[in-house]
Amino acid sequence: MDDLDRSLLALLRRDARAPLSDLADRLGVSRATVRARIDKMMGSGEITGFTVQTRADLTQSPVRGLTMLAIEGPGTERIKRALAGRPEVVAVHATNGRWDIIVEIGTGTLEELDRLLTDIRKLDGVASSETSLLLSTVGPARRRSG
Repeated sequence: MDDLDRSLLALLRRDARAPLSDLADRLGVSRATVRARIDKMMGSGEITGFTVQTRADLTQSPVRGLTMLAIEGPGTERIKRALAGRPEVVAVHATNGRWDIIVEIGTGTLEELDRLLTDIRKLDGVASSETSLLLSTVGPARRRSG
């Protein structure tokens, strides 16, 4: 499995129903390449199926957090692509203000989180970072009818 496969898996984890053309555009490759890669990963057993993700799925990655990154130089797009290809990365958000990128992460253990953060800090162009662990999550308020 190479970086393209990892990036494709990360996109499929976010939206397994994404059109091949959208995946191809985001990855900078042809639709045929995306189809071939998916077929290859399905054939090898790397992809075992497509499913729905629910809130309960968070229990598989109980160590969750937000990592804020300040980027120096012109590497923001390259860094966002590198992060999006990591299986521990739930989402990558471009933002304004002090931080250029906010990364939603989820790992199984603190050791996995530590390794991920070390890898992120080593990316060329990452000037500084700050990570906050998510201790609890409250869903959106529901409006009462009537």
